[in-house]
Amino acid sequence: MHDELFRRPTAVSRYRTGPYAEARESFLRQARAKGYAPLTLERMARALLIAAHATHRNGGQISSEHLKATLANCMRRQPGSPPYARTVKWFLHCGKAWLQAIGALLPAAQQPARFDREQRAFAENMAAERGLSPATIRGRQHMLRWFFASLPPRVQAIEEITLSHIECFLRTEAKRGWSRRSLHTLGSTLRTFFRFAACQGWCQSHLAFGIDLPRLYDLEDVPRAPASDEVDRLLEAAATGSGASAIRDHAILLLLTHYGLRRGEVERLTLDDLDWKAEAIRITRPKVRKPQTYPLSVAVGMAVLRYLREVRPRCSHRALFLTLKAPFRPLSGDGISMMVQRRLTAQGVKLDRRGAHCLRHACAGQLLDAGFTMKQIADHLGHRSMKSTSIYTKIDLRGLRQVAELDLGGLL
Repeated sequence: MHDELFRRPTAVSRYRTGPYAEARESFLRQARAKGYAPLTLERMARALLIAAHATHRNGGQISSEHLKATLANCMRRQPGSPPYARTVKWFLHCGKAWLQAIGALLPAAQQPARFDREQRAFAENMAAERGLSPATIRGRQHMLRWFFASLPPRVQAIEEITLSHIECFLRTEAKRGWSRRSLHTLGSTLRTFFRFAACQGWCQSHLAFGIDLPRLYDLEDVPRAPASDEVDRLLEAAATGSGASAIRDHAILLLLTHYGLRRGEVERLTLDDLDWKAEAIRITRPKVRKPQTYPLSVAVGMAVLRYLREVRPRCSHRALFLTLKAPFRPLSGDGISMMVQRRLTAQGVKLDRRGAHCLRHACAGQLLDAGFTMKQIADHLGHRSMKSTSIYTKIDLRGLRQVAELDLGGLL
């Protein structure tokens, strides 16, 4: 296997004479069978060799922390400089997968999270009593773990947490550059938790009421969305591309701009959501808590069909959009946003936030310019509340343009 990846005899000899040579070659053959590219297999072979030497020196077993330190030390760009974090992360992923396969990776210490019992009870309450979505619950749990990790070690119970601990935590995050809206969300999560804790008898009720939240104002931000001509150039650039990534990206961009989908909704699309006979597409709306069926427009249907015929890898995954390189897996929401950001930047669009969500703003603005009512826009975007829709349509750009074009000379 190594003689197929490397040309120089000295390199082949180094990989073949290293520790656990047969196990490493077997792992590489399995990766090649899954469709990994030759260049990826070369990098994987290097990661396995470093892991093999470290494991051999450590007596046949190694921990994840020890392996990470070894990789970081071996991959320094120059003495005294840190290695590339993404490269170390990828090498660590390969090394851990191989070590787990041969049973040489020491299990991590199973230490429960701080106030784990209370956090699980709160998560159950959010799901059963309040009906929050799994994504919202995970986000709030992450904020709570963040807060609990900031507490001094001497705090061993919920009742020992004071208002000064909470205020100090919020001030620290504010100094790190958090916006008022983000701090409001963080403070609201803590306030909700301590209200629940007071009902359970874990702390006093005054703790939740003492948490001050930043003041928010309705419709305070100007919409962050590309203009219609910028969206047209974005779609045209993707449509004229002939590569596999351009064909896939064009289908995704049309879904984002025509239907105003969230990136997670595109991520969750499956082959079963496309009804070609009825010319319809089913969107799973997490906040509406039920799927919505939309007519499949000709442009979107042709773009998706081209992607399915020419680009989408043949595999067992039912997700509509997959990665283009092995191992094939569903395209993540982060990957979708990064694609949009990269393409908007290439088009010279200047926005503070250039992710997938700005195209949802652009879709709402175009519907408003076309004369649709707020109720129609809310139904199209899958909103439960009209207040949510007003966030996307907070400024009538068409009306402002008409005001700007008025000739007020006769009134002066």
